[in-house]
Amino acid sequence: VYQIFVDRFCNGDSSNNPPNVLEWGEEVTRTSMFGGDLKGIINKLDYLMELGIDLIYLTPIFKSSSNHKYNIGDYFVIDPQFGDIEDAKELVKQCHKRNMKIVLDAVFNHSGDDFFAFEDIVKNGDSSLYKDWYLVDSYPIDKERVNYYT
Repeated sequence: VYQIFVDRFCNGDSSNNPPNVLEWGEEVTRTSMFGGDLKGIINKLDYLMELGIDLIYLTPIFKSSSNHKYNIGDYFVIDPQFGDIEDAKELVKQCHKRNMKIVLDAVFNHSGDDFFAFEDIVKNGDSSLYKDWYLVDSYPIDKERVNYYT
């Protein structure tokens, strides 16, 4: 098993880079973006095969505001910084062509604060249909003071 933190792995398509992408080797912060994407992984599959890798495990690839994508905002959309659904299909196709397996990390025990259900709580407070999905200390939601757990 070879785990890939997608943003940090390989930038295969600079056209989908987020703003302020750092160059490889620059100092890393917890919010730094390096532009790694699905095409970058495809470009490195032969290298991974040479290492003897037969299964790659990707950190989340779904739409999110962070570099790590563990605060998923939309489980049905590939994050545009990583590519699109066609890139994801091509990655799976290329992995299978090489007899490699691929596992996607999809976080279901929490979400990002831009997830539709949490946005509904921000908008509707205690009357939201989704209020029981999250732990909220008090209403209204205060993203600056963070009085909630997503």
